[in-house]
Amino acid sequence: MTRIAILTPTITSADAVSNDVLAMERLLIERGHQVRMFAENANVTGKQIQPPPAALSYLRRPEDVLIYHHSIGWDGIETVKSASCRKIVKYHNVTPPEFFEGVSEQHQSLCQRGRSQLEDIVQCQPELYLAASAFNKADLTAAGSQEEKTLVVAPFNQADRLQAGAADFEILDRYGDCRINLLTVGGVRPNKGHADLIEAFATYYYHFNGQARLFIVGAENKAFAPYAAMLRQVIDSWSIDGQIVFTGEVSDEALKSYYLLADALLMTSEHEGFCVPLVEAMAMKVPIVAYASTAIPETVRDAGLIWDERDPYLMAQSIEFLATNEPAKMALVQRGAQRYEECFSNHAIEKHFLDVTSRAGFQF
Repeated sequence: MTRIAILTPTITSADAVSNDVLAMERLLIERGHQVRMFAENANVTGKQIQPPPAALSYLRRPEDVLIYHHSIGWDGIETVKSASCRKIVKYHNVTPPEFFEGVSEQHQSLCQRGRSQLEDIVQCQPELYLAASAFNKADLTAAGSQEEKTLVVAPFNQADRLQAGAADFEILDRYGDCRINLLTVGGVRPNKGHADLIEAFATYYYHFNGQARLFIVGAENKAFAPYAAMLRQVIDSWSIDGQIVFTGEVSDEALKSYYLLADALLMTSEHEGFCVPLVEAMAMKVPIVAYASTAIPETVRDAGLIWDERDPYLMAQSIEFLATNEPAKMALVQRGAQRYEECFSNHAIEKHFLDVTSRAGFQF
């Protein structure tokens, strides 16, 4: 039995990093290890989560293991520096700070710090770096991590829970009409490219299908109010306010319902370190249309229509192609489902995680 501490800034619901942390904790406990989680902020029920400094008294032996999940700048990096045990770093990427310029000075500063702390992490000399994607791996190696110690392991996700869980029938009844339902999933944040999404949707609405509807599913943070206000102005300029639904943060049941309703998932984000909603769409058999930004092409590969050019008419044409070509749509859906099962199901990620950590000398 190994004593393991998992450290991250925040553990909360409906968060990709937190889902990875919680699934990793569950897997390691199931395999007989003693595992505790440490975070500065937490709001998950049924979990005992301690403040980061407490990890130092918990990790008493050199053979103990600290697994640190890095996604933003924070003071908890001092715990990583001070721990005298074996260390693994899971890197989820840090959003480039320029996305928050003029929107949130606090988030701009946190992301600047998170980027600069990559070099501090490397100086801690972890035994192993786990990058959520090859795109993320490039950040680590640029900061000085050794190539042979820096490996790609996709994040655990909640797609299996979505598949098995119940749907919200009120949502299905409300929107289960004959309209084309288009979907994007992710927090309403400045790096997500919602203005491009709205332009692409408006192009489809006016040029192809005046009965289309767009669901924007994801939490709105008060810190990003200027960004949200800008999006409403873009929507007003296109006169499509009645065709776009901002749902805010939703339950698992509601999220499943939106995937069940969706004719396609649209992803126009400008920066993604992995992009879990793409995996959820594959698992829920929803075809994907996306711009080829950052880690998106790597995550999707041939399981979606991915375009290098940020062209709203091209995206609108892609939506119409899927809406009017059932064989092509089903081929994408089948490729996505196969990619999910082989690469991104939690069973597949568990196997890969255990293989990679074993080869690095960790007997989990």
